[in-house]
Amino acid sequence: MTTPILGIVAHSGSGKTTLLKQLIPYLRDRQIRVGLIKHSHHSVDIDTPGKDSYELRKAGADQTMVASSNRWALMTETPEAEELDLHYLASRFDDSTLDLILVEGFKREKIAKIALFRTASGREIDDILDDFVIAIATDTFFKWSLPLLDLNNIAEIGEFIVNWLSDRSSS
Repeated sequence: MTTPILGIVAHSGSGKTTLLKQLIPYLRDRQIRVGLIKHSHHSVDIDTPGKDSYELRKAGADQTMVASSNRWALMTETPEAEELDLHYLASRFDDSTLDLILVEGFKREKIAKIALFRTASGREIDDILDDFVIAIATDTFFKWSLPLLDLNNIAEIGEFIVNWLSDRSSS
């Protein structure tokens, strides 16, 4: 069985990372093992210029793994890739160690999503909604056919996710 994937989508600056920084510990407290994929619109470089691993990668290695007894990271060069493939990226995780993969961004992907909407954003909610949005976390109330979650209530959002996971595993 592959690990369920749940996206957190919103307009830029709406607090996706802030929410995830609170949501991940909440889910861990509920015994849910969480992986995370964060989409970046910028070039990502987790290595540091001057370090051996950086120099070796820049020498032309297509894949570079940096490993210690505490963690490891695999960097893969993808200069010819036209688009990121979320499902391929998720397949790089070890399913046996995770219960859920949260995804920040990738708002056009066909995965279950919770949309974040702040009234102060000045943007329209329709820009972030599609047929895969399962709930809206917001700081305001409005009539909608989807469940509305209080954006400032981590427990409410967390329990929605716990129940969503439970429903998926029982069906």
